[in-house]
Amino acid sequence: MSVGGNHVASDGLGTVLFAGVLLAAALASGLRRPALPVRSIAIGAAGGCVLVALWAFDRQVPLAAASKPVADWALGIAIVAVAEEALLRGVLFDALLAWSGTLGALVVTSAAFAVIHVPLYGWGAVPLDLAVGVWLGGLRLVTGGWAAPAVAHTFADLAAGWL
Repeated sequence: MSVGGNHVASDGLGTVLFAGVLLAAALASGLRRPALPVRSIAIGAAGGCVLVALWAFDRQVPLAAASKPVADWALGIAIVAVAEEALLRGVLFDALLAWSGTLGALVVTSAAFAVIHVPLYGWGAVPLDLAVGVWLGGLRLVTGGWAAPAVAHTFADLAAGWL
């Protein structure tokens, strides 16, 4: 996600609409409620730390300072990250896993993750976004659900916004 500036993530209405569309698509496609065992949350938090380290090392994705109250900004970022994971590592991953197996699910959801971030970060960030998508897909495979990728994605987006 982009923090501040003239991006969708800095626009409260745009953020809510984007997250709403993602969640509606996920729910309409049969999204299962995520299991939230401590293991998934811990793995997600550790995975988020790895993503923050990757972002800090690469720094191809520019982030501006939060331009709105922190609570509003953080809530918007968290909602969008969870909505993206519900759709990508939730229903889409499940459908692709049944249809094309593990590799197909990992490749397609990672590519989709990268493509939906192009409007925010540009084509130059696609390699990083692909790597992040693969990492989040790996968390999905390790834990068997979309809670860990959602925790990791949310943690990474929030942490990167404050660094």
